[in-house]
Amino acid sequence: MKVKEKTILFLLIFFLAPVLSSCASTSSNQKEVTSAEQMAREIESSKRVRAMNEKLLMSTFSTKTSPRRDYKIGPQDLLEISVFEVEKLNKTVRVSSQGNVNLPLIGVLKVKGLTPEELEKEIRSLLAEKYLRDPHVNVLIKEFRNQQISVMGAVKNPGVFDVTGAKTILDMLAIAGGLRDDAGQLLFLLRSPKEEEMSQKGKGDYDRRPETFVIDLEGLLVEGNLKLNVSLLHGDVINIPVSGKVFVGGEVKHPGGFTRGKTMTLGQAIIQAGGLKFEARASETRLIRYSEKGTGKEVLSFDVYAIQKGKEKDPYLKDNDIVFVPSSVVKSLIGTVKDVFSASFGIGKVSVGF
Repeated sequence: MKVKEKTILFLLIFFLAPVLSSCASTSSNQKEVTSAEQMAREIESSKRVRAMNEKLLMSTFSTKTSPRRDYKIGPQDLLEISVFEVEKLNKTVRVSSQGNVNLPLIGVLKVKGLTPEELEKEIRSLLAEKYLRDPHVNVLIKEFRNQQISVMGAVKNPGVFDVTGAKTILDMLAIAGGLRDDAGQLLFLLRSPKEEEMSQKGKGDYDRRPETFVIDLEGLLVEGNLKLNVSLLHGDVINIPVSGKVFVGGEVKHPGGFTRGKTMTLGQAIIQAGGLKFEARASETRLIRYSEKGTGKEVLSFDVYAIQKGKEKDPYLKDNDIVFVPSSVVKSLIGTVKDVFSASFGIGKVSVGF
Protein backbone atom coordinates (compact mmCIF):
# COMPACT_ATOMS: atom_id res chain seq x y z
CA MET A 1 0.00 0.00 0.00
CA LYS A 2 1.36 3.40 -0.99
CA VAL A 3 2.07 6.13 1.56
CA LYS A 4 -0.75 8.33 0.19
CA GLU A 5 -3.33 5.52 0.47
CA LYS A 6 -2.20 4.72 4.01
CA THR A 7 -2.61 8.36 4.97
CA ILE A 8 -6.19 8.49 3.58
CA LEU A 9 -7.10 5.24 5.39
CA PHE A 10 -5.68 6.62 8.64
CA LEU A 11 -7.68 9.83 8.32
CA LEU A 12 -10.92 7.90 7.59
CA ILE A 13 -10.43 5.73 10.66
CA PHE A 14 -9.54 8.77 12.77
CA PHE A 15 -12.67 10.73 11.83
CA LEU A 16 -15.16 7.81 11.59
CA ALA A 17 -14.21 6.10 14.84
CA PRO A 18 -16.06 8.59 17.10
CA VAL A 19 -19.15 8.39 14.85
CA LEU A 20 -19.19 4.60 14.92
CA SER A 21 -18.60 4.61 18.66
CA SER A 22 -21.47 7.08 19.11
CA CYS A 23 -23.84 4.85 17.04
CA ALA A 24 -22.87 1.81 19.07
CA SER A 25 -23.37 3.75 22.27
CA THR A 26 -26.80 5.02 21.12
CA SER A 27 -27.91 1.49 20.19
CA SER A 28 -26.68 0.20 23.54
CA ASN A 29 -28.49 3.01 25.38
CA GLN A 30 -31.73 2.27 23.50
CA LYS A 31 -31.47 -1.39 24.47
CA GLU A 32 -30.86 -0.41 28.09
CA VAL A 33 -33.88 1.94 28.06
CA THR A 34 -36.10 -0.76 26.50
CA SER A 35 -34.84 -3.32 29.01
CA ALA A 36 -35.45 -0.91 31.89
CA GLU A 37 -38.99 -0.15 30.69
CA GLN A 38 -39.76 -3.85 30.35
CA MET A 39 -38.37 -4.54 33.82
CA ALA A 40 -40.45 -1.68 35.27
CA ARG A 41 -43.62 -3.11 33.69
CA GLU A 42 -42.83 -6.57 35.07
CA ILE A 43 -42.21 -5.15 38.56
CA GLU A 44 -45.44 -3.16 38.43
CA SER A 45 -47.40 -6.23 37.28
CA SER A 46 -45.81 -8.33 40.02
CA LYS A 47 -46.73 -5.71 42.66
CA ARG A 48 -50.33 -5.63 41.40
CA VAL A 49 -50.64 -9.42 41.58
CA ARG A 50 -49.05 -9.55 45.05
CA ALA A 51 -51.56 -6.96 46.27
CA MET A 52 -54.43 -9.03 44.87
CA ASN A 53 -53.07 -12.21 46.46
CA GLU A 54 -52.85 -10.47 49.84
CA LYS A 55 -56.48 -9.37 49.54
CA LEU A 56 -57.41 -12.91 48.51
CA LEU A 57 -55.69 -14.35 51.60
CA MET A 58 -57.44 -11.86 53.90
CA SER A 59 -60.85 -12.52 52.36
CA THR A 60 -60.34 -16.27 52.74
CA PHE A 61 -59.72 -15.92 56.49
CA SER A 62 -62.74 -13.67 56.91
CA THR A 63 -65.14 -15.90 54.92
CA LYS A 64 -67.65 -17.79 57.01
CA THR A 65 -67.47 -21.56 56.72
CA SER A 66 -71.18 -22.18 57.23
CA PRO A 67 -73.09 -23.45 54.15
CA ARG A 68 -74.50 -20.63 52.06
CA ARG A 69 -78.23 -20.34 51.56
CA ASP A 70 -77.80 -19.83 47.81
CA TYR A 71 -76.36 -23.32 47.35
CA LYS A 72 -78.18 -25.35 44.69
CA ILE A 73 -79.24 -28.81 45.87
CA GLY A 74 -78.01 -31.67 43.70
CA PRO A 75 -77.87 -35.48 43.48
CA GLN A 76 -76.32 -37.31 46.47
CA ASP A 77 -76.82 -34.37 48.86
CA LEU A 78 -78.15 -35.48 52.26
CA LEU A 79 -81.05 -33.31 53.45
CA GLU A 80 -82.54 -32.98 56.92
CA ILE A 81 -86.15 -31.80 56.55
CA SER A 82 -88.07 -30.71 59.64
CA VAL A 83 -91.76 -29.79 59.99
CA PHE A 84 -92.20 -28.23 63.42
CA GLU A 85 -95.96 -28.89 63.68
CA VAL A 86 -95.73 -32.66 63.01
CA GLU A 87 -92.65 -34.51 64.25
CA LYS A 88 -93.51 -37.63 62.22
CA LEU A 89 -92.94 -35.63 59.01
CA ASN A 90 -89.33 -34.96 59.95
CA LYS A 91 -87.02 -36.91 57.69
CA THR A 92 -83.38 -37.23 56.67
CA VAL A 93 -83.20 -38.17 53.02
CA ARG A 94 -80.56 -38.42 50.30
CA VAL A 95 -81.27 -36.89 46.91
CA SER A 96 -81.45 -39.52 44.16
CA SER A 97 -79.32 -39.48 41.01
CA GLN A 98 -82.38 -38.06 39.20
CA GLY A 99 -82.56 -35.18 41.69
CA ASN A 100 -85.68 -36.35 43.59
CA VAL A 101 -86.64 -37.13 47.20
CA ASN A 102 -89.58 -39.10 48.60
CA LEU A 103 -91.36 -37.31 51.47
CA PRO A 104 -94.30 -38.32 53.72
CA LEU A 105 -97.71 -37.00 52.51
CA ILE A 106 -96.03 -35.33 49.52
CA GLY A 107 -94.49 -38.27 47.67
CA VAL A 108 -91.76 -37.85 45.06
CA LEU A 109 -90.55 -34.26 44.80
CA LYS A 110 -87.94 -32.86 42.42
CA VAL A 111 -85.42 -30.84 44.44
CA LYS A 112 -82.44 -30.62 42.08
CA GLY A 113 -81.46 -27.03 41.37
CA LEU A 114 -83.41 -25.55 44.29
CA THR A 115 -81.82 -23.66 47.17
CA PRO A 116 -82.72 -24.79 50.71
CA GLU A 117 -84.96 -21.74 51.06
CA GLU A 118 -86.78 -22.49 47.80
CA LEU A 119 -87.32 -26.10 48.88
CA GLU A 120 -88.72 -24.93 52.23
CA LYS A 121 -91.28 -22.77 50.39
CA GLU A 122 -92.19 -25.65 48.06
CA ILE A 123 -92.78 -28.12 50.91
CA ARG A 124 -94.66 -25.50 52.92
CA SER A 125 -96.96 -24.79 49.98
CA LEU A 126 -97.68 -28.48 49.29
CA LEU A 127 -98.45 -29.25 52.94
CA ALA A 128 -100.67 -26.18 53.28
CA GLU A 129 -102.78 -27.21 50.29
CA LYS A 130 -104.23 -30.33 51.97
CA TYR A 131 -102.82 -31.10 55.39
CA LEU A 132 -101.52 -28.27 57.60
CA ARG A 133 -102.36 -24.66 58.25
CA ASP A 134 -99.33 -22.36 58.05
CA PRO A 135 -96.66 -25.09 58.49
CA HIS A 136 -93.11 -24.17 59.48
CA VAL A 137 -90.47 -26.04 57.47
CA ASN A 138 -86.69 -26.07 57.76
CA VAL A 139 -84.24 -27.67 55.29
CA LEU A 140 -80.65 -28.33 56.35
CA ILE A 141 -77.97 -29.82 54.11
CA LYS A 142 -76.15 -32.37 56.28
CA GLU A 143 -73.82 -33.70 53.57
CA PHE A 144 -72.80 -32.04 50.35
CA ARG A 145 -72.20 -33.95 47.16
CA ASN A 146 -68.76 -33.90 45.55
CA GLN A 147 -68.43 -31.22 42.88
CA GLN A 148 -65.78 -30.74 40.24
CA ILE A 149 -64.65 -27.20 39.48
CA SER A 150 -61.72 -26.44 37.17
CA VAL A 151 -59.27 -23.58 37.62
CA MET A 152 -57.02 -22.91 34.63
CA GLY A 153 -54.50 -20.34 33.46
CA ALA A 154 -52.30 -18.02 35.51
CA VAL A 155 -52.79 -19.52 38.99
CA LYS A 156 -50.10 -21.23 41.03
CA ASN A 157 -51.77 -24.67 41.15
CA PRO A 158 -54.16 -25.11 38.20
CA GLY A 159 -56.26 -28.24 37.98
CA VAL A 160 -59.63 -29.92 38.39
CA PHE A 161 -60.67 -29.83 42.05
CA ASP A 162 -63.13 -32.11 43.85
CA VAL A 163 -64.85 -29.89 46.40
CA THR A 164 -67.84 -30.15 48.70
CA GLY A 165 -70.35 -27.52 49.68
CA ALA A 166 -70.99 -24.07 48.29
CA LYS A 167 -67.93 -22.48 46.69
CA THR A 168 -67.31 -19.04 45.23
CA ILE A 169 -64.63 -17.59 42.95
CA LEU A 170 -62.62 -16.42 45.98
CA ASP A 171 -62.76 -19.93 47.49
CA MET A 172 -61.45 -21.55 44.31
CA LEU A 173 -58.69 -18.99 43.77
CA ALA A 174 -57.50 -19.69 47.31
CA ILE A 175 -57.66 -23.46 46.72
CA ALA A 176 -55.62 -22.99 43.52
CA GLY A 177 -52.88 -21.20 45.49
CA GLY A 178 -53.57 -17.65 44.31
CA LEU A 179 -52.54 -15.78 41.17
CA ARG A 180 -49.23 -16.05 39.33
CA ASP A 181 -47.18 -12.91 38.70
CA ASP A 182 -48.12 -12.93 35.00
CA ALA A 183 -51.88 -13.07 35.67
CA GLY A 184 -54.03 -10.71 33.64
CA GLN A 185 -56.72 -8.41 34.99
CA LEU A 186 -59.73 -10.47 33.89
CA LEU A 187 -61.19 -13.81 34.98
CA PHE A 188 -63.45 -15.81 32.67
CA LEU A 189 -66.04 -18.13 34.19
CA LEU A 190 -67.38 -20.72 31.74
CA ARG A 191 -70.65 -22.42 32.66
CA SER A 192 -72.40 -25.16 30.68
CA PRO A 193 -76.11 -24.61 29.94
CA LYS A 194 -78.55 -26.19 32.35
CA GLU A 195 -80.13 -29.52 31.41
CA GLU A 196 -83.59 -27.95 31.41
CA GLU A 197 -82.44 -25.29 28.93
CA MET A 198 -80.85 -27.95 26.75
CA SER A 199 -84.10 -29.91 26.55
CA GLN A 200 -86.02 -26.76 25.64
CA LYS A 201 -83.60 -25.44 23.03
CA GLY A 202 -82.49 -28.72 21.49
CA LYS A 203 -79.08 -30.37 21.41
CA GLY A 204 -77.32 -28.61 18.55
CA ASP A 205 -73.70 -27.49 18.85
CA TYR A 206 -74.75 -23.85 19.16
CA ASP A 207 -77.05 -24.58 22.09
CA ARG A 208 -74.33 -26.48 23.93
CA ARG A 209 -72.04 -23.46 24.07
CA PRO A 210 -71.15 -22.46 27.63
CA GLU A 211 -72.21 -19.17 29.12
CA THR A 212 -69.29 -16.86 29.81
CA PHE A 213 -69.01 -14.44 32.74
CA VAL A 214 -66.23 -11.84 32.76
CA ILE A 215 -64.96 -10.86 36.22
CA ASP A 216 -62.61 -7.94 36.87
CA LEU A 217 -60.04 -9.26 39.36
CA GLU A 218 -58.96 -5.87 40.67
CA GLY A 219 -62.61 -4.96 41.27
CA LEU A 220 -63.08 -8.18 43.23
CA LEU A 221 -59.77 -8.44 45.09
CA VAL A 222 -58.56 -4.86 45.51
CA GLU A 223 -61.79 -2.84 45.60
CA GLY A 224 -63.66 -5.59 47.44
CA ASN A 225 -66.73 -5.67 45.17
CA LEU A 226 -68.32 -8.87 46.50
CA LYS A 227 -71.01 -8.77 43.81
CA LEU A 228 -68.27 -10.16 41.58
CA ASN A 229 -67.70 -13.11 43.94
CA VAL A 230 -70.02 -15.41 41.98
CA SER A 231 -71.29 -18.65 43.56
CA LEU A 232 -70.05 -21.63 41.55
CA LEU A 233 -71.82 -24.72 40.25
CA HIS A 234 -70.64 -28.26 39.50
CA GLY A 235 -68.74 -28.29 36.20
CA ASP A 236 -67.81 -24.58 36.20
CA VAL A 237 -64.48 -23.67 34.61
CA ILE A 238 -62.44 -20.67 35.83
CA ASN A 239 -59.82 -19.37 33.40
CA ILE A 240 -57.38 -16.57 34.17
CA PRO A 241 -55.34 -15.76 31.05
CA VAL A 242 -51.88 -14.26 31.31
CA SER A 243 -51.55 -10.53 30.74
CA GLY A 244 -51.00 -9.26 27.21
CA LYS A 245 -53.83 -11.22 25.59
CA VAL A 246 -56.93 -10.39 23.60
CA PHE A 247 -60.03 -12.56 23.27
CA VAL A 248 -62.17 -13.32 20.25
CA GLY A 249 -65.58 -14.97 20.54
CA GLY A 250 -68.88 -15.42 18.73
CA GLU A 251 -69.14 -16.43 15.09
CA VAL A 252 -65.46 -17.15 14.39
CA LYS A 253 -64.01 -20.55 13.58
CA HIS A 254 -61.64 -20.87 16.55
CA PRO A 255 -62.68 -18.58 19.43
CA GLY A 256 -60.26 -18.09 22.31
CA GLY A 257 -57.47 -15.99 23.76
CA PHE A 258 -54.52 -14.81 21.64
CA THR A 259 -51.22 -13.17 22.53
CA ARG A 260 -51.33 -9.56 21.40
CA GLY A 261 -47.60 -9.05 20.98
CA LYS A 262 -46.40 -5.49 20.37
CA THR A 263 -49.35 -4.64 18.12
CA MET A 264 -52.49 -6.41 16.90
CA THR A 265 -55.46 -5.00 15.06
CA LEU A 266 -59.06 -6.15 15.18
CA GLY A 267 -58.77 -7.63 11.69
CA GLN A 268 -55.62 -9.53 12.65
CA ALA A 269 -57.38 -10.91 15.75
CA ILE A 270 -60.22 -12.22 13.53
CA ILE A 271 -57.60 -13.96 11.35
CA GLN A 272 -55.93 -15.44 14.46
CA ALA A 273 -59.33 -16.89 15.39
CA GLY A 274 -59.57 -18.70 12.05
CA GLY A 275 -61.69 -16.12 10.26
CA LEU A 276 -65.42 -15.50 10.19
CA LYS A 277 -68.03 -18.26 10.13
CA PHE A 278 -70.80 -18.25 7.54
CA GLU A 279 -73.36 -17.20 10.18
CA ALA A 280 -71.37 -14.11 11.21
CA ARG A 281 -72.95 -10.66 11.23
CA ALA A 282 -69.54 -9.04 11.17
CA SER A 283 -70.91 -5.61 10.23
CA GLU A 284 -71.96 -5.29 13.88
CA THR A 285 -68.82 -6.65 15.55
CA ARG A 286 -68.42 -5.47 19.15
CA LEU A 287 -65.17 -4.51 20.83
CA ILE A 288 -65.48 -4.63 24.63
CA ARG A 289 -62.71 -2.74 26.38
CA TYR A 290 -62.31 -2.67 30.16
CA SER A 291 -60.79 0.37 31.82
CA GLU A 292 -57.30 0.00 33.23
CA LYS A 293 -58.58 0.54 36.79
CA GLY A 294 -61.47 -1.89 36.33
CA THR A 295 -64.05 0.82 36.99
CA GLY A 296 -66.09 0.24 33.87
CA LYS A 297 -66.11 -0.89 30.27
CA GLU A 298 -66.54 0.63 26.83
CA VAL A 299 -68.41 -1.11 24.00
CA LEU A 300 -67.41 -0.07 20.47
CA SER A 301 -68.96 -1.22 17.18
CA PHE A 302 -67.03 -1.98 13.96
CA ASP A 303 -67.83 -3.27 10.48
CA VAL A 304 -65.30 -6.05 9.84
CA TYR A 305 -66.43 -6.39 6.21
CA ALA A 306 -65.59 -2.72 5.61
CA ILE A 307 -62.25 -3.17 7.40
CA GLN A 308 -61.37 -6.17 5.23
CA LYS A 309 -62.14 -4.14 2.09
CA GLY A 310 -60.00 -1.26 3.31
CA LYS A 311 -62.97 1.11 3.57
CA GLU A 312 -62.60 1.57 7.33
CA LYS A 313 -59.54 1.89 9.56
CA ASP A 314 -58.49 -1.31 11.34
CA PRO A 315 -58.27 -0.36 15.06
CA TYR A 316 -55.42 -1.48 17.26
CA LEU A 317 -56.34 -3.67 20.23
CA LYS A 318 -55.25 -3.31 23.86
CA ASP A 319 -54.55 -5.95 26.50
CA ASN A 320 -57.72 -7.78 27.64
CA ASP A 321 -59.84 -6.44 24.77
CA ILE A 322 -62.74 -8.74 23.89
CA VAL A 323 -63.90 -8.98 20.27
CA PHE A 324 -67.37 -10.48 19.79
CA VAL A 325 -68.87 -11.29 16.39
CA PRO A 326 -72.67 -11.75 16.61
CA SER A 327 -74.77 -14.20 14.61
CA SER A 328 -77.01 -13.32 11.69
CA VAL A 329 -80.52 -14.77 12.05
CA VAL A 330 -80.99 -14.82 8.27
CA LYS A 331 -77.69 -16.59 7.63
CA SER A 332 -78.37 -19.09 10.42
CA LEU A 333 -81.74 -19.88 8.81
CA ILE A 334 -80.09 -20.31 5.40
CA GLY A 335 -77.51 -22.60 6.99
CA THR A 336 -80.27 -24.73 8.52
CA VAL A 337 -82.05 -24.95 5.16
CA LYS A 338 -78.79 -25.94 3.49
CA ASP A 339 -78.24 -28.74 6.03
CA VAL A 340 -81.80 -30.04 5.60
CA PHE A 341 -81.46 -29.85 1.82
CA SER A 342 -78.14 -31.71 1.90
CA ALA A 343 -79.49 -34.41 4.23
CA SER A 344 -82.71 -34.85 2.23
CA PHE A 345 -81.08 -35.19 -1.18
CA GLY A 346 -77.78 -36.75 -0.14
CA ILE A 347 -75.56 -34.05 -1.60
CA GLY A 348 -72.62 -32.19 -0.21
CA LYS A 349 -72.66 -28.79 1.42
CA VAL A 350 -73.99 -25.96 -0.68
CA SER A 351 -71.85 -22.83 -0.80
CA VAL A 352 -73.80 -19.60 -0.57
CA GLY A 353 -71.92 -16.33 -0.73
CA PHE A 354 -72.92 -12.77 0.21
